[in-house]
Amino acid sequence: MSPFSPTGDTRRGARREVEHEGAGPSPVRLPMTYVLPLRWHSDNGLAELTDYLRWLSDRVEVLVVDGSPPDLFARHADAWAGLVRHLPPDVTGAGLNGKVVGVRTGVRAAEHEHVVIADDDVRYDQAGLTAVHLLLDEVDLVRPQNYFDPLPWHAWWDTGRTLLNRALGADYPGSLAVRHSTFLGMGGYDPDVLFENLELIRTVRAYGGTEAAPAWLYVRRLPPDAAHFRGQRVRQAYDDLAQPARLLTALAVLPALAAAVAARRPGLVFGAAAGTVALAEVGRRRAGGVAVFPATTALAAPLWLLERGVCGWLAVAQRFLLGGVRYGDTRIRRAAHPVRALRPQVGDRP
Repeated sequence: MSPFSPTGDTRRGARREVEHEGAGPSPVRLPMTYVLPLRWHSDNGLAELTDYLRWLSDRVEVLVVDGSPPDLFARHADAWAGLVRHLPPDVTGAGLNGKVVGVRTGVRAAEHEHVVIADDDVRYDQAGLTAVHLLLDEVDLVRPQNYFDPLPWHAWWDTGRTLLNRALGADYPGSLAVRHSTFLGMGGYDPDVLFENLELIRTVRAYGGTEAAPAWLYVRRLPPDAAHFRGQRVRQAYDDLAQPARLLTALAVLPALAAAVAARRPGLVFGAAAGTVALAEVGRRRAGGVAVFPATTALAAPLWLLERGVCGWLAVAQRFLLGGVRYGDTRIRRAAHPVRALRPQVGDRP
């Protein structure tokens, strides 16, 4: 079976019936645009991504907004000729976050009302595309649920975060879907923040838009390599600066651990770890998640929480001592704006 063929995972727990690949002699083509912002410095994954884009191009309009260096851009243009619309980012009024610049370029160029925005490691199937398309008939923004496949150690580790997010609300995926008219009506979103997905979600809310975060809508994601994972730890913790409750929880981890050790009460430590695993298991079991999250992934939650406790303090130090977190050749100070700060910028929805 092709890695891009539907597995049925997306449909588990679904509240509606969606069409899926294999019902007829040709793929179901949807009136939807798929925007992929890209900036590569090597082409190690070019063949695999090209296969995915070939699969996608039979089903939706595909726009790749490519901010790669000129030699790689030219190579991509040759590889994807006839498959996708391959565009450079529009740097007019460009901001610090190159991904947002690419997203704004792609959404504005989209030919359809329903637009999927996805990182280069996200892999939809037909059922996932169809479910997003149906949901966008009802809401302005859709947040699918990503899961890693395959699952090396660092993807297992990061799945602990995913499960805790699922237990407490909704996860932040590497893909969102938005209505074209809503995106244009609110004027896009700020390109000078780090946590761009949260910024887009909050901008839609500030504009008066509606949102769906179906826990059953599973979309596969390829794991990064271990070196990239290690390099992202503090940067991902910096996102919590836009979510005060999460930040305070993270900052409390190390003092609480130190207090338990000083008091010689290991039972408190083991109890907290067991509670964290139990909470993650709630997220794993939610909406049929056991189909895509192996049983051992709940055990990663305490380790991830301890890591976030360390990296949270490092993120705060970068904010106040260095003026922000490193992003490419610059530093970004703000993680994301609160909704109340965005409302005057986007105005009232007509």
